[in-house]
Amino acid sequence: MHRLIKRGLMFGNLIEVASPVLVERYNRALKHLTGKTTGLSDFHIDVSGYSPEIGDELGDHLYLNHNGVNRQFILLTTEQKTAPLLNAKFSTSRDILRGFISENERQLFALTARDAVAGELVNSVFSVTDPVRLFDIRKVVIEADTTEGTLRDADRLGQMVDRFKGEEDAWFDDVLIADMITVAKRTGDVTRNPVQLKYMEFQQDNFWTAHFGGLYMFRGVDHPALIARGDKNSLGELPITYTFDFGDRNKIAKFLDYNDLVEPIVKARGIDAAAILRQKMDFIVVDAAQESGLDLSGATRRDIRALARGNADRLPEEYHGLRKLLDWAENGAPWPKIKSDHPAYFYTLRAADTPLRDLVNMLLAELAPKDVRQLFICHKEAFYAAYAGWSETKKSYVADFLDREYQVDKAGARAALFGHDAPMDAPAAVRVAEPDLVQRVGPWGAVRR
Repeated sequence: MHRLIKRGLMFGNLIEVASPVLVERYNRALKHLTGKTTGLSDFHIDVSGYSPEIGDELGDHLYLNHNGVNRQFILLTTEQKTAPLLNAKFSTSRDILRGFISENERQLFALTARDAVAGELVNSVFSVTDPVRLFDIRKVVIEADTTEGTLRDADRLGQMVDRFKGEEDAWFDDVLIADMITVAKRTGDVTRNPVQLKYMEFQQDNFWTAHFGGLYMFRGVDHPALIARGDKNSLGELPITYTFDFGDRNKIAKFLDYNDLVEPIVKARGIDAAAILRQKMDFIVVDAAQESGLDLSGATRRDIRALARGNADRLPEEYHGLRKLLDWAENGAPWPKIKSDHPAYFYTLRAADTPLRDLVNMLLAELAPKDVRQLFICHKEAFYAAYAGWSETKKSYVADFLDREYQVDKAGARAALFGHDAPMDAPAAVRVAEPDLVQRVGPWGAVRR
């Protein structure tokens, strides 16, 4: 993984903790949550406060995520909202933490100026040893306070202030007044500067989880389903009508279609569909070259495409399906009916503009894993797992590509591939199908009637 780390493609954008004051605050919070402390004098943390260095030190990379549920967090600074979430077990966790920090930024800024804020993403289960327990997860509530209990004390002080103002003889209650003074020394004047975090809860109808080999839960759609990366039969009986695994390609395609969750790349406006198809084809060639043991060190796009021309008969069906679609887009060739059982099918799609866009793109990335750029952007856990099994040649090529063409403009690359806010004018070099034609036959083929 050293290539990825060196280029900032792994453990990038983490927050450095190097000052003795912050290390001491982190240790107080860590002790408060887990009973453990670190002996490190500097380390890096993600949005949740998890540190890979401390994980190595403790021999436990789930030290803030026991059993992979109810993730705990340590906030030293509101700047953590810009950091990634490492070792994610649920796809919603990072957005929940970022949303919590953003909604309470002013309060958290004031609190973290004096102490660390420690908390937990609390749901209704503490263990998911059985897949059926995932269906008990309906919402996540955030509980948080400083290690010194500032919020608890502020709430207590507020109650005492109300009592002092409301009770007729409170002026003569020396014990009450003494308690108010003592607590106010820790919290400040809560009547002028109230210290309170917004109560926030997050519905969990649709999510990905790393548990049980990787599962996609879709409950908040018209036609609910659970999609498993591994064998669906190993999950047992579940309280949902449809359960699919990656072998059920046609059923997954119908599920995505019936819920209007995807659209063909060539239908999407405001993107260079031809360029996207060509890049996907290049990645498929790279994958085939790895299988053949070819050296791709220093290979350019021209080299990759020359390799494709010279070995066209040895390339997989994914490549040929995309080549036919590209020929239609650029040259007006006959429309290729790419059905859901075709290896290229999921490479031809992207998520439609719905609230589930990120989750659907995550699923599509796993269904079309040879597109390593999409896999890296949409599903880093799956990318890192796949990367570990590649040849040194492919590792080098992919790391160089992502560093050269993705890192320099992440926002632009994401917008070009997955965004829905781009100008509505179609690129001149790409022919966009008439809406009724795409709706009728689009890459769905066997799906739409």
